[in-house]
Amino acid sequence: MPGRKVYLVLLAALVTSGAALPQSAIRYDPATRVWQLSAGEMTYEIGVNDQNGLQTMYWGPRLEGPSTPATPKAYPEAASFDPSVSATPLEYAGWGGGIPTQPALKISFPDGNRSLLLDYLDSKQTDGPNGNQLEITLRDRLAEVYVHLFYKVYAPGILARWSQIENRTKGVITVEQAASATLNLPPSTSYELSSLSGRWGAEWQLHTVPLVPGHSVLESRRGSTSHQSNPWLAIGRTGETTETAGPVWFAELGWSGSWQIDVEQTFSHRVKITGGYNNFDFSYPLGPGESLKTPIFYAGYTSKGHGEASRILHRFQQQQILPGAPHPKPRPIIYNSWEATGFNVNEAGQLALAEKAASLGVERMVIDDGWFGQRVTDHAGLGDWYVNQTKFPHGLKPVIDRVHQLGMDFGIWVEPEMINPDSDLYRKHPEWAMNFPGRPRTEARNQLVLNLARDDVKQYILSFLDKLVSENDIAFLKWDYNRNWSEPGWDAVPLPEQKEIYVRYINNLCEILAELRKRHPKLEIESCSGGGGRVDLGILRYTDEVWPSDNTDALDRLSIQDGFSHAYTLGVMVAWVTDVPNFLDRRIIPLQFRFTVAMTGALGIGSDVTKWTADESALATNLIAFYKTIRSTVQQGALYRLIAPETSEQTALEYVAEDGHQAVLFAFLHSQHYGEPFQTLRAQGLEPAALYRVKPLDPLKAPGLPQEMTGSELMGPGISLHLIGDYDSTAIVFEKVEHK
Repeated sequence: MPGRKVYLVLLAALVTSGAALPQSAIRYDPATRVWQLSAGEMTYEIGVNDQNGLQTMYWGPRLEGPSTPATPKAYPEAASFDPSVSATPLEYAGWGGGIPTQPALKISFPDGNRSLLLDYLDSKQTDGPNGNQLEITLRDRLAEVYVHLFYKVYAPGILARWSQIENRTKGVITVEQAASATLNLPPSTSYELSSLSGRWGAEWQLHTVPLVPGHSVLESRRGSTSHQSNPWLAIGRTGETTETAGPVWFAELGWSGSWQIDVEQTFSHRVKITGGYNNFDFSYPLGPGESLKTPIFYAGYTSKGHGEASRILHRFQQQQILPGAPHPKPRPIIYNSWEATGFNVNEAGQLALAEKAASLGVERMVIDDGWFGQRVTDHAGLGDWYVNQTKFPHGLKPVIDRVHQLGMDFGIWVEPEMINPDSDLYRKHPEWAMNFPGRPRTEARNQLVLNLARDDVKQYILSFLDKLVSENDIAFLKWDYNRNWSEPGWDAVPLPEQKEIYVRYINNLCEILAELRKRHPKLEIESCSGGGGRVDLGILRYTDEVWPSDNTDALDRLSIQDGFSHAYTLGVMVAWVTDVPNFLDRRIIPLQFRFTVAMTGALGIGSDVTKWTADESALATNLIAFYKTIRSTVQQGALYRLIAPETSEQTALEYVAEDGHQAVLFAFLHSQHYGEPFQTLRAQGLEPAALYRVKPLDPLKAPGLPQEMTGSELMGPGISLHLIGDYDSTAIVFEKVEHK
């Protein structure tokens, strides 16, 4: 190591299975008081400046080898209206010192003071099972208020950041705004922001807009992640960043409640991203000795475009976030009864569906809504989690036993956080419903939200779920959540504490999920919230899969699933084949097109399979068998978006297995115009010199393809497909030929 520079290496290499990724490490230079955090192809530098403030020094392409960082220095004021505190890219700014830009933390003291000036105090490194992490402590200049900033780097190229606000004063302070982190980008006038927004039935719409001076706010005030906006973003450079090339800074918040991410371009063309709890209707009092921990904010950088940014996130989620990481279990093929039966579930009908599903090759049978309480419509029953004896006079056991005899495991639908006013539970505990006493209670889908911030509600939910799973051989819970919050009152606690509901509710939810999984290690859970209402890196620590949309129309799903893939691995994305005409668009789409769209994620079936013809059943059986041969590649491989559905009447996706032994390409023609042929497809991510055996799903749709091709041929000249008309689709598998 050169000269007097001393580099303390705090994180050893983290190497994934397969190809080794660049070393992840944290280095500290005591001479300049700069930390260098490297992960994947990214480096992030922070330092203590001449005013004892913590500021961002660099976030961008990886800096190789021991560098000689610049000495941190606070920026001079541009004018009295633009002071130094707003010009300097601070790591975590309190609201004080005249800061006019978005702070990370705002608190009120008992005497009415609301100024907070955070200075660097100290730092330490702690060992963990997956490497070390850095903790930097800031302290208010005058009061005993401490902020602990945590940093952890991961080999795929992810930096995790979160904070903990600690009160060591003798009074109660009130946190009014608390971010997990602020991320500062290099100055530029050519940034563009990509985000995901939508609504029920039209989630995951990708939007890209130029960044201009001022604020762009991505948020949910709904008590959950929401269909309307997801806590993910990516920033590229206009005219430079594409799917396959150019710089991308990206970030994703791991929180399942109300959240907020501010993207602010300052007067000096600096861009700062501040993410954490939503400050709307938020306050959190901290007594002496108490602290508040914020959600984890994940960030990364790549120079290889939006496609590589997605692949970094996918690898990270598979290796670090999902239950069973670093090797989460592949998702089984499910059959769900909802669209076949609605609330009209009964023993005979479910057994008939199970018999048919098993004959097709399905691996899991799931009974949906309607099996419990007095649940014949959505007007009653939520909260009363006992088996309806009219529908299932012998309980669930005969159905479960037969499902097991058929070679499938058994799953069931629940909506634990909700209550119908027409229920025994509501009549017994009306105070458990979230409300403002004396004010009207807003119903949605004829239901109210249970106040899970209450410990008695938490215990009730945990107890009935534990009992349900213990008394029945249940392998899977489809955990639904079908409305937003309203009237988030909590009069059972003192007035200053009532807004803690936004944090305590989600913390209790996570504790229930964690304890349930601890008691039942083989149990798997899906986060289903009327579609994409609760999908985030917080809930994914406890759930094995998510339901991206109630809209199962195959054409709409191409766009929905494309947007989803920017932020989340397709291994968790459940995709069903359902009947036509679809309930939402009334479109009629061929069965193979519906299947191939669903096979680009975790395949499921929601059709009334008892009404399928012999030809439809035979086609489904063949396609399910085909999917099983490519499942691990689709669910755990690297995704390449070859043609996005928003750009043409064609869509193409390619998946490459983690070890490179297999790749699979899906192609979709939405509609044909002027007899024009399907465009030539060029694979990505293959080994140029390797030889691949070419196996088309439909040989007639891939005429003239050689039986073997090199990676360079597949990625260079490419392949031509014969897709015609409307709603045509196919798939091709490439198997690497292993030479002895």
